Amino acid sequence: MKIGVPKEIKRHEYRVGLTPGCARTYIEQGHSVAVQAGAGLGAGFADDDYRRAGAELLADVGQLYGLSEMIVKVKEPTPEEFGLFREGQILYTYLHLAADKPLAEMLMAKKISALGYETIQEDDGALPCLLPMSEIAGRLSVKAGARFLEKPAGGRGVLLGGVPGVQRGKVLIIGGGVVGTNACRMAVGLGALVTVLDIDTKRLAYLDDIFYPGITTLFSNRVNLENCLREADLVIGAVLIPGARAPQVIKRKDLALMKPGAVIVDVAVDQGGCTETTKPTTHDDPVYEVDGILHYTVANMPGAVPITATAALVNHTIKYGLIVAGAGIEKAAQLCPPIARGLNTYQGHCVHASVAQALDLKHTPLEKLLQ
Repeated sequence: MKIGVPKEIKRHEYRVGLTPGCARTYIEQGHSVAVQAGAGLGAGFADDDYRRAGAELLADVGQLYGLSEMIVKVKEPTPEEFGLFREGQILYTYLHLAADKPLAEMLMAKKISALGYETIQEDDGALPCLLPMSEIAGRLSVKAGARFLEKPAGGRGVLLGGVPGVQRGKVLIIGGGVVGTNACRMAVGLGALVTVLDIDTKRLAYLDDIFYPGITTLFSNRVNLENCLREADLVIGAVLIPGARAPQVIKRKDLALMKPGAVIVDVAVDQGGCTETTKPTTHDDPVYEVDGILHYTVANMPGAVPITATAALVNHTIKYGLIVAGAGIEKAAQLCPPIARGLNTYQGHCVHASVAQALDLKHTPLEKLLQ
């Protein structure tokens, strides 16, 4: 199969879909790889690194898309890239379609087989290709929150770890999954007073076992949420429903409960955000204020650490990419259930139930189309 790796054009996105080592693995298995010139520079890979791996370097992104059967990216295509796709291609990348109907409509109109990293799901419910970026985003969330809690950055002026004789900062983490666990690890490490809310009591028990006595775990309901918001200096939004739009757990009226200058970091922003007042921001303008509360809502947080993030990402995505390249998307979906679950669009249809529900689109089961 002909694999194409374009340069990411989203603002401050420095990751790349394949490392030279991954490109070589595809080539050794009989595929060809074309990489847009400069695509890997932000992640520390020179064009010559890809040439030595056996990849072809192309300066013209239009030529790259025109020659490629499968496009391997990191972030969802922007409107500027829509016209580059040709009918019937395979797109392998983060999609987050539940918050992007125009992209979903383009993929269906061009009959793109769109396989989302974030929706590839194992039998046990694990999301292996989302895992590494969730780990990184969770850790970065506390780092970013701590920075914007500083007074010159617009925050309350609180040091999360405190000092002897002074109250430590209070961190509220909503959601105890991969993002929440990694945020918890960072916040506890800084010495903050940490509370985790979740509706999964088994997950709360797991976190309590790991971090006890460094955290408080509470079942997530409105009473507990409102009480915690009153006390929190930093709130980390880490709620995820695979493929679906994130539930808006924090409403605008809830901001009035919070301390002026408190910070919300909404890691769920790619899926629409778990705060009603969330809107996507970029690394060069990451925060905005609503009702006295700072919001940090960067839509590609791991892009700030592209060397770490690219290596972590491709470690997980290459497994499924090689299956698709070797078998084709139809056979791959039949051979590998996680790939079938990860498909968002196929042959002009929305084949992911959660995406269809979020966008008010007709859902067509993939099995029906493959018969």
